[in-house]
Amino acid sequence: MSEITIAIFGTGKADPGDTAYALAYTTGKLLAQAGFTIANGGYGGTMLAAAKAASEAGGQIIGVTCSAFKQAAPNEYITRQIVTDSLDERLDKLIELGRAYVVLPGGTGTLLELAKVWELKNKGFLPPDKPIILVGRFWKPLLELVKTEDSDTAACIHRVDDPHQLSDFLTKFIQP
Repeated sequence: MSEITIAIFGTGKADPGDTAYALAYTTGKLLAQAGFTIANGGYGGTMLAAAKAASEAGGQIIGVTCSAFKQAAPNEYITRQIVTDSLDERLDKLIELGRAYVVLPGGTGTLLELAKVWELKNKGFLPPDKPIILVGRFWKPLLELVKTEDSDTAACIHRVDDPHQLSDFLTKFIQP
């Protein structure tokens, strides 16, 4: 069986006890239990939460880090590290690795990740069988706003309420 990797985007600023951290933790756990490998930026916040949970569930975690972050150390839970030279290269590698793209709550970095993968999908540079899934209500206002301007663009985005719905969606959409 070949490895099926799910790229997860989210904030690096979430701490244990935060809602975003708990969401990422449950997401990482359920995806690992379903047999998926996860890939993320490899540092703290939701990246750490998802990696920790996936590791505890016996999963594989790819951390795509960036050498431009001189002071940042990758989190201890990644099982494979890919070091890139720039933020653009880092995001491109995560997009390349992903069989699906999961977007958790986040700030401008997460917005950039969502925007790039969404535009690539919208323009046909990513195949239809690579879904983009927004988890929770955080991105719903953005999705609704985009729908008012271009409903076709929003059609390539899926939204689920929680990590359990995400896991169900992915295991039906992609057979691990």
